[in-house]
Amino acid sequence: MKQIIVIISFMSMLFGTAQNSALKVLPVETYKEQINAGAVQLVDVRTPKEFQAGHIKNAKNIDFFDASFETQFEKFDKQKPLYIYCRSGNRSGKAAKKLSALGFTEIYDLKGGYLNWN
Repeated sequence: MKQIIVIISFMSMLFGTAQNSALKVLPVETYKEQINAGAVQLVDVRTPKEFQAGHIKNAKNIDFFDASFETQFEKFDKQKPLYIYCRSGNRSGKAAKKLSALGFTEIYDLKGGYLNWN
């Protein structure tokens, strides 16, 4: 039994199945309310081509696939809420894990991504 617990723990660490406590996925209406309430750190993690096709007003584009993805967040305040989104929620979920590891403590993701925005 002890071996099974160790294996499950190892697999959780390896594949990231543990919950990210810094991340909160918000429905569209709540997300809109919060980003419209004042100046926020809002980041679109899609590619520049996707961003140019349409994006949320005042969002900064930082491509998740760019080699400098993590370093581009050095100028952000890790203690302030960070709002992120992508096309469907997949990339932004992965981005949240990276950002949490960088020290961001409050990350909000748009449920369903930009596809769900309109």
